[in-house]
Amino acid sequence: MKVTLTFDNGPEPGVTERVLEVLKSEGIAATFFVLGTKLADPARRKLAERAHAEGHWIGNHTMTHGTPLGRLQEPGAARREILDAQTLLGDLAHPDRLFRPFGGGGALGPHLLNTEALEVLKEERMTCVLWNAIPRDFAEPDNWVARALEQCGAQPWTLLVLHDLPNGAMNHLKTFIQKAGERGAEFRQEFPPECVPMERGQVIRELCPYVNA
Repeated sequence: MKVTLTFDNGPEPGVTERVLEVLKSEGIAATFFVLGTKLADPARRKLAERAHAEGHWIGNHTMTHGTPLGRLQEPGAARREILDAQTLLGDLAHPDRLFRPFGGGGALGPHLLNTEALEVLKEERMTCVLWNAIPRDFAEPDNWVARALEQCGAQPWTLLVLHDLPNGAMNHLKTFIQKAGERGAEFRQEFPPECVPMERGQVIRELCPYVNA
């Protein structure tokens, strides 16, 4: 089985460093989908710079992570959420301009994007990265490993969403990686094709289910 690790909602001092150390010790490259508001803090930006320097990809996870973009009604709000964060990313941004919408608990559906957000992604030639596994480490920090292993074993290629947040969940990251390895997991940095409906502004797979038109 293939596994791609991604980390949302950071960077977070005291947590992201430990994640980077585990990934380095295990020889795994991942992607960090960061929040613009956190990148505005110099200490947190340094963590993103470290992740980038160590070979991890850095993506945009909106500016504030406040409301799923598909539920925004104010004109210009979705545009600001995407572009303000992208501006803060600057030269840390992956060449494919990776963007992950806020799922509001990990669900997939039309709450992810509105038509304005979709137009921005097209105009800015961004790549939309979704997911196919949410072990809910954000809600159950000490009980996500078994769920993650089950999700990885249920499909040939898993794009797993974890969170480098200060809730203790990442204390179990090394255990998960080692147990997944024992089950034959091959860790990849690339994304499963079915989780990438838009690439560099071009819709390449069905995107309508994720857009509130």
